[in-house]
Amino acid sequence: MKKNIVFAIIITVFMSCEKELTSEQILNNSISYHDPNNEWNTFNSTFHITMETPDSPNRESVITINNPESAFYLKVVKDTTMIEYKVRGDNCNIAFNRSAQFTEEEAKANNLNCDRAKMYKNYYSYLYGLPMKLKDPGTHISETAELRSFKGKEYLVLKVTYDESVGSDNWYIYLDPETYAMEVYQFFKKDENGNQKDDSGEYILLTEEMVVNFIKMPKVRAWYYNKDDAYLGTDILN
Repeated sequence: MKKNIVFAIIITVFMSCEKELTSEQILNNSISYHDPNNEWNTFNSTFHITMETPDSPNRESVITINNPESAFYLKVVKDTTMIEYKVRGDNCNIAFNRSAQFTEEEAKANNLNCDRAKMYKNYYSYLYGLPMKLKDPGTHISETAELRSFKGKEYLVLKVTYDESVGSDNWYIYLDPETYAMEVYQFFKKDENGNQKDDSGEYILLTEEMVVNFIKMPKVRAWYYNKDDAYLGTDILN
């Protein structure tokens, strides 16, 4: 009888170890969940985002990401102002209230420059390309995933760091342990010695999903400061 019990314990431990996945396998499972048909590299679609922030009018954005042609378009409307950025490869075009002619004062006040346009291209391509973008060169995933509780739920957490030329923050991607769906992003800044500053950065709660070109994207993203849980705003994909 005792031998049977010992054998059962050994089998249980063995099966538990066998089921333990590497961070790369966990990331692959998350990509399979969000992009089951491997569409991201050929992604070419337009979507709309409403940004809600406290004590401020909504910001409406229309975004086109065209990965095969390395092209990007963003139209932002807030109050009576419309800004359009177009990026294709290294080329950039900007329009302010439907005109490509604007003053230096308008350019300075509204960030009408190509560096800003390329920043938006990288920003939106990264956030709406997760978790697939974690396969990009210069991106490093922790060897093991951490099991961490956040807001009362247990998650598999992947720590993400970057080559200096790619990014400087530490990112954490929180995945549902059963489906591998993304449910939280979190990032922290670093000090001059490369140590994480725990009172910096933000966390983003992801709720609902919207399928865009067969990719399951977070529909609602609510942003908060890490240091005090202060609410920043919500962007809604529609």
